[in-house]
Amino acid sequence: MKSKPNIRNRYILLGDVLLMGFSVLGAMVLRFELGGLFYQYLPFAYWMVGVSMVVKPVVYWMFGLYRRMWMYASIEELKLISTAVTIASAVVALIMLFLFTQGWVDAYLRSVLVIDWLVSLMLVGGLRLTFRLYAEARSQLIYARTGRVRRVLIVGAGDAGALVVRELQKNPQLNLFPVGFLDDNPTKLKQEIHGVRVLGLLNELTRILERHRVDEVIIAIPSAPGRVVRLVADIARLKGIPFRTMPGIYELLGGRVSVSRLREVDITDLLRRQPTRIQDELIGATLAGKIVLVTGAGGSIGRELCRQIARWDPAELIMLGHGENSIFEGLLELKEDFSNLKIHPIIADVRDEVRLGVIFSDHRPQVVFHTAAHKHVSLMEINVEEAVTNNILGTKNLVDVSVKYAIERLVMISSDKAIRPANVMGATKRIAEMLVIDAARKFSRSFSVVRFGNVLGSRGSVVPIFKQQIARGGPLTITHPDMQRYFMTIPEAVYLVLQAASLGNGGAETFVLNMGQQVRILDLAKDLIRLSGLEPGKDIDIVFTGIRPGEKISEDLWDEGYQFSATNHPDIFRLDNTEPFNPERLVELVDKVVECARLGNVDKIILLFDEFIPGAVLRSTPSPEITTII
Repeated sequence: MKSKPNIRNRYILLGDVLLMGFSVLGAMVLRFELGGLFYQYLPFAYWMVGVSMVVKPVVYWMFGLYRRMWMYASIEELKLISTAVTIASAVVALIMLFLFTQGWVDAYLRSVLVIDWLVSLMLVGGLRLTFRLYAEARSQLIYARTGRVRRVLIVGAGDAGALVVRELQKNPQLNLFPVGFLDDNPTKLKQEIHGVRVLGLLNELTRILERHRVDEVIIAIPSAPGRVVRLVADIARLKGIPFRTMPGIYELLGGRVSVSRLREVDITDLLRRQPTRIQDELIGATLAGKIVLVTGAGGSIGRELCRQIARWDPAELIMLGHGENSIFEGLLELKEDFSNLKIHPIIADVRDEVRLGVIFSDHRPQVVFHTAAHKHVSLMEINVEEAVTNNILGTKNLVDVSVKYAIERLVMISSDKAIRPANVMGATKRIAEMLVIDAARKFSRSFSVVRFGNVLGSRGSVVPIFKQQIARGGPLTITHPDMQRYFMTIPEAVYLVLQAASLGNGGAETFVLNMGQQVRILDLAKDLIRLSGLEPGKDIDIVFTGIRPGEKISEDLWDEGYQFSATNHPDIFRLDNTEPFNPERLVELVDKVVECARLGNVDKIILLFDEFIPGAVLRSTPSPEITTII
């Protein structure tokens, strides 16, 4: 269907043409008043008017001055107007000079040309400003007519807060009226942004909510740490006032800050950490123009990896996964946001080395991220054979194929459960780490391991389970009141993985992410209940079910006695003495545990793990029952 022309911009074109004549004659009057010289040089003015009416509309059109919605004009449009008017005036001056040298006009009045340029700037800008003022006046009128308008307090008087206020003002149909800002910067007090005043500091939130009859609070600080979000959310909840937030800075990577991104405050917001400086140039140098392959691309981490990798303009992205539905859903998401990126969705199992070889031969990836793994601790306790073949054999196959096809960089995603493992999942991840490090040492390849703790919201993790239990009316089940874990949001973890990949210096390296302080699962459960508008112990009960086989009260990110050093990124550390194992024994161990897995000899596998892995205590873990899995 053919789009209709913008009638309003036709009126602007007509207004510009009329004002061009007025501008030239006005410049003549300003220069000569209405004396004899004014009439003497009128022929020059007539020529200049004619040239302006031909040249200036063309230049203005080339700069897009007739394609803009001037009711949304901003500083960028002002810069555009200045550039377009200046170039148009320069072209007119050159044409008038040519006419003078050819004898078609009797004079070349430089002062008139300069004055015309200044007058044109004012008239062209003023005409468009009139449309902006009209649109704002109309918006205020709509506010007055739409009846009940919700009064909104914006927490954060920065760029994101200013953008939120501007969009609320431009869209009165939302029925949201910004009454003011709160900020933690005292220098912003009493200042105004888009006509909205900074009313106070964050610690004055309670007083301002009462004084200004606020109906809703919007937290517009993408970089705000969890303590700030928690403070605002707790006060707003106690006052019975709804609150929403802008996603965190890592969630906004590759996206745009806008009102459409506002959402309910989530547990991830309460656990946000202060974001550190982002070193994008290193990630870009690692990924831009490269063929990148991600295993486990349908999983929580794998899918987010693909999304963030796509931002860096790789030559191709290969999404490899075992579950067709997950890969298909991830492909649809990426195609919607990165339609020009060449993506290869591949359904394959990392346990099939021949299939992996064909894929690498056909697509020749240069960078590989290995996230494919079985991760559920309790489930792997009763499926030991699958944990071994997927996590160990799958990693071995991928490493062997990567060596064969001279992959530039391989990064394996590991877990804090690999340290002094008390469960099968942790043990298999530790052996997988050793395989990557061994290949890096043996073949002098840039193969590395990135180790971190739990990620919030991943499939099968504690947060989705708690949410389901809350939806059913409870109770929330926790194994032990002192149970604690490291937590990180998926976008932040993935960003740091990419950052760690860019820090690799070409050797065998193990990177550990700074996970902050461990969080008590009990506190996490209480926060989720309160975010649902309920009270722990009153509306939703919490019950303790006992520690499950393979679980530890708390986790570690490295073994005792290991030293770590800082990297160029403050949230990433490098372990200095990684994996002092015997390579020959590692090969022998892998062959044995894989053979035992195929034969179903679980007891032998557990024995081998305890004998080979430093600090492993799998034999002391009670035998699991199906009731302990849930």
